[in-house]
Amino acid sequence: MNQELLRIIENVARDKNIDKESIFADLEESMVSAIRKHFGTPESEITVQIDRATGQVAAFMDKQPIDMKQLGRIPAQTAKQVMIQRIKADERDSIYSEFAQRKGDIVNGAVIRYEGGSLVVGLDHRTEAFMPKGEQIVGQTNRPGERIRCLILEVKEVSNQIKIILSRTHPDFIRRLFEQEVPEIAEEIIEIRALAREAGYRTKVAVASLDEKVDPVGACVGVRGSRIKSIVDELGGEKIDIVRWSDSSQVFITNALMPAKASEIALCFELGRATVVVEEDQLSLAIGRHGQNVRLAARLTGWDIDILTPDEYNQGIERLTKCVKSIEGADETLVDKLIALGIISILDLDDVGAEPLVTELNIKPDLAQRLVTAAVEEAKNMAADAKQKQAEGLLLQEQSQPKQTEELIQEQPQPKQAEGLIQEQSQPNQPADSTNPT
Repeated sequence: MNQELLRIIENVARDKNIDKESIFADLEESMVSAIRKHFGTPESEITVQIDRATGQVAAFMDKQPIDMKQLGRIPAQTAKQVMIQRIKADERDSIYSEFAQRKGDIVNGAVIRYEGGSLVVGLDHRTEAFMPKGEQIVGQTNRPGERIRCLILEVKEVSNQIKIILSRTHPDFIRRLFEQEVPEIAEEIIEIRALAREAGYRTKVAVASLDEKVDPVGACVGVRGSRIKSIVDELGGEKIDIVRWSDSSQVFITNALMPAKASEIALCFELGRATVVVEEDQLSLAIGRHGQNVRLAARLTGWDIDILTPDEYNQGIERLTKCVKSIEGADETLVDKLIALGIISILDLDDVGAEPLVTELNIKPDLAQRLVTAAVEEAKNMAADAKQKQAEGLLLQEQSQPKQTEELIQEQPQPKQAEGLIQEQSQPNQPADSTNPT
């Protein structure tokens, strides 16, 4: 019996990943509860010791030995219930400590079922995790029994249960996939400096190499795209752009907007805004579908990016030049200084304000304030002109509608004409020659 007890404890500890010493302690405590219930002596000093080597049980009450075989069925049932509760608590602690340490790592699991939109994933024979609908990639469905890789997003204890939340949409999921597929990243030869993602659609990853001999973009793509293809397949065809990191903000923004080619970039550090000029044929590429490319590039670089065509850029410069020249005492080179500061329109001048002009360009406070005031007035005039043009366009559209309606009415047949047409259509067709051949 003693050896069988040791084997049971060994099996429970291995199956539930619980320390054997904890099981011995739980068993001793459950026996103490059983003895106390049997004798009904809550104030008595009861101790139970189990020999870890032989499995021999020794019980004492008030330092007097007790024969455990004298206990009946009810104390045994009490010991069983206490033991079950203790083991479940130890198992919860074991699961929490194990997966809390793995938070942020990728785990492999098997799909079990869907519950109200959430996906239940079995991580092992004793642990189930949940992937909320918001953490699932849009358009992907999984069947029961299918293997799936996920990121451990959060581990918490709720109502005496350990809740493990998984994710496949978190940006760190992409980061961990690259660490698994690209050895140079795992070995810290290549570093992922920034990452921006719209799960299920597109991701931009900025990489830099700590070794001049290693090309970060080529290493992430792999031979004939083998490495990046594995990641794309895992994500169900999500597009991934590998961007070369640069300490120069202009170069980095240019790389982030690829495949579009930027002609010119103006940076306004005061506003954190980058104005990028692209040719007309590159405009759709720079903006991307539903603005996705420029949006991801802005999140990747940390700059607020505005995309302009050369005509729009030149119009902004012309308005700015006109506004500056209208100010008495403004130097001819002031426009160039403003452009160098990243101010390329009167709207930028309005947003920046007077203080940066004084500190950065050494302009007199009075002149700086007059510049900003003139920019505000010009911005109001621009807004008024835009509203007037919009109103004129709506008026022309309304005026053209009655003419179109009148033309449609004229094209329709008049009542008498329509009656004649109906009569002609109602008469039977007469033969061309009605002479009786006989």
